[in-house]
Amino acid sequence: MYCQDHQLISTYHTYAYAINSDYETREKIVFNPSETLEQDDGDREPPHHFAVRWEGQKKFSTLIVLDEEGAKSAFKKMKKKGGKKKGGGGEADVPRDMTADDSGEYVPVLAMECRGVEPFAFHPLGNEFKVTSSGGAVFEEDVDLSEGDWGDYDEENDEAVGVNEFESKIISV
Repeated sequence: MYCQDHQLISTYHTYAYAINSDYETREKIVFNPSETLEQDDGDREPPHHFAVRWEGQKKFSTLIVLDEEGAKSAFKKMKKKGGKKKGGGGEADVPRDMTADDSGEYVPVLAMECRGVEPFAFHPLGNEFKVTSSGGAVFEEDVDLSEGDWGDYDEENDEAVGVNEFESKIISV
């Protein structure tokens, strides 16, 4: 993703992912990372943002969006267990905002704990991100990266603002 002299921030409204298990795939799963699902009294699973019961399974498979502390804790536990780093697992991999200095680099914007599901694709729906120009103008509405590019104009600072060649990848750690 290239974002010249601008800051791209994930606002975590809703995300759409494709997930799979060993036997089944589901496309364009939508969940809101700022809201957990209601649970029944006595549920054993921790609060989660998405759940699915695959055909033939007794238990739900869940997805939990981790906050900064949760991500740090998960990476620390993985390191203690001697987990392999498949492109992640360090302090630099904690979700953060992308800045103009990150142009052309992948930046982690979301960390998830997945039990029984494996996200393999991210589908931007629109309005998941906000962009701040170098002059400080904030663009929160209509930031649609579903086609890979977005642009607008910061009239107050007389400059073009844009995100070009948006790409995403999911790294399992």
